[in-house]
Amino acid sequence: MKLALGTVQFGLNYGIANHGGQVSQAEAGRILALAAARGIDMLDTAIAYGDSEQALGQLGVAEWQIVTKLPSMPDDCKDVAAWVETQISGSLARLGVAHLHAVLLHRPDQLFGPQGAQLLAALKHLKEQGVTRKIGVSVYSPDELERLFNAMDFDLVQAPLNILDRRLMDSGWAQRLKGLGVELHARSVFLQGLLVMPASRRPAKFTRWAALWSEWERWLTETGLTPLQACLNYALAIPEVDKLVIGVDGADHLHEILAVINRPLPGLPDWPRAIDPDLVHPARWSQL
Repeated sequence: MKLALGTVQFGLNYGIANHGGQVSQAEAGRILALAAARGIDMLDTAIAYGDSEQALGQLGVAEWQIVTKLPSMPDDCKDVAAWVETQISGSLARLGVAHLHAVLLHRPDQLFGPQGAQLLAALKHLKEQGVTRKIGVSVYSPDELERLFNAMDFDLVQAPLNILDRRLMDSGWAQRLKGLGVELHARSVFLQGLLVMPASRRPAKFTRWAALWSEWERWLTETGLTPLQACLNYALAIPEVDKLVIGVDGADHLHEILAVINRPLPGLPDWPRAIDPDLVHPARWSQL
């Protein structure tokens, strides 16, 4: 199964389209049970995702492949190796597992800081010790990858990719990573829910991209697709993508997703030539 289950909603109230808040423990259990029954075997979490790791550990995830991410390393960190070991030991304890599929850097730019070499050495040590099968980076833009590529040999890259934000494909990085045998996980397939949100619920600050939304709605009407079908099947059809990380706010939401996958798209929308970085980078939305 090409889907991986993102679990930020298990630990935080996350996503512009999320009106239900943090997923309850009972609902998280129903989500995991349905995911496992349908062949999903990978979970994506992070130390920074609130109570996500602890919630997963309480539910029992020893049979799952798990990807977690290190938070930002403190600027005054005196012993990088000890800090990394403490962070990952805490993750393993909260998750109730002995090893991980991958450990990623949530702030890979720290590799270029004064303690970057120590940070990389600590990551490699985790892999050598068998604590994790793979090490890698989580990025916001493929523009980050050129510099990172020269700094470390990563096994896994997680990056945004959706029917609107195709930078990973257009830049050639998806193909390049595939050729190097690097595992590629695509996230933000729904752009935090913005792409599947009805126009009536879309926040007013996004009206500056009215022409783009008009094309999106025109294309959906022409093809007869729902936004959910279009977003999912665009990303699932890309051969370079190994896993598509999706977050859900309940078992019903996951049912809905599973019901529409594997339907080919009849072409793509004719987006404006240049997509505004302010739109495809959710971290910038608070300043709109």
